[in-house]
Amino acid sequence: MKILLVLIFSPLITLALLYFLFPEQLVQLMRWLMRKRARVVRKTVVVDGRTWPYLEGGDPSKPTLVMVHGFGADKDHWTFYAPWLTKDYRLIAPDLPGFGENDRDGELPFDVASQAARLRAFLDALGVERPHLGGNSMGGWIALRYAIDYPGALRTLTLMNNAGILGADESELQKLAADRDYNPLVLASLEDADRLIAFVVHKPTFVPARLKPVIYADALRHRDLLDKIFWVIADEMEQRPLNDELGKVTVPTLIIWGRHDKLIDVSCVAVLENGIANSRTHIFEHVAHVPMMEDPKATAEIQRAFLAEH
Repeated sequence: MKILLVLIFSPLITLALLYFLFPEQLVQLMRWLMRKRARVVRKTVVVDGRTWPYLEGGDPSKPTLVMVHGFGADKDHWTFYAPWLTKDYRLIAPDLPGFGENDRDGELPFDVASQAARLRAFLDALGVERPHLGGNSMGGWIALRYAIDYPGALRTLTLMNNAGILGADESELQKLAADRDYNPLVLASLEDADRLIAFVVHKPTFVPARLKPVIYADALRHRDLLDKIFWVIADEMEQRPLNDELGKVTVPTLIIWGRHDKLIDVSCVAVLENGIANSRTHIFEHVAHVPMMEDPKATAEIQRAFLAEH
């Protein structure tokens, strides 16, 4: 009986000690477990003198699927849905310059065309040709720009709540940022984290208090750079949206959206459908801006069914 009790309570005691005494190590353990579950590993490659960290999983002989994270996000945001993709695809998820573990050089140009060009160089460095490409939010905008700038370079395109186009209705984000005196996507303080989560997802998850300083450390440390990048792309979306260039997209395209998105209004879906000839759409009624995190299994299954046809 004593041995059984030790086996039962030892992991709980260990977790409690990590939570109260070593929260940073606990977050690292959680990240490792998520990657393990997703069957992905961290790798790096040097591109034009800069080191790009990325996650890769799956059989290298299988078709390659590249997924690009959004603003303020990083490569690990894809580990939620990756378990359902790495069985049939070689999945690659990089940290873009300015985010995650990549270079935080504030002198880089952060317009979307520049990021798309850097993504092209990254894939060239890995020897990846004609992948399936997708992205969420800003990452979807970059993927869309990539499909326009490099025709014939992709097998398919997947857009998840992508930025870069203007819909019939303004989003809550557009209204809040209209006067340029407030950036809703950059943390003002640690206490601001709950507001940001509720703004991005439809049903916010609870984040334990001891883990918040660790989870949001990078966002607070780099908030000035994030604020700079936000206004660069906000100006670009207002002045040079891709609405009139959608006809240049020739690859099969999957559009995934969350009905409750406060950042990019669901009215953008109709613009994409009308502009991209070979496209199909799925709108989730129960999620908001990040479907691959809010309902990862359903999102992955929809994408897998689409990819299997191409």
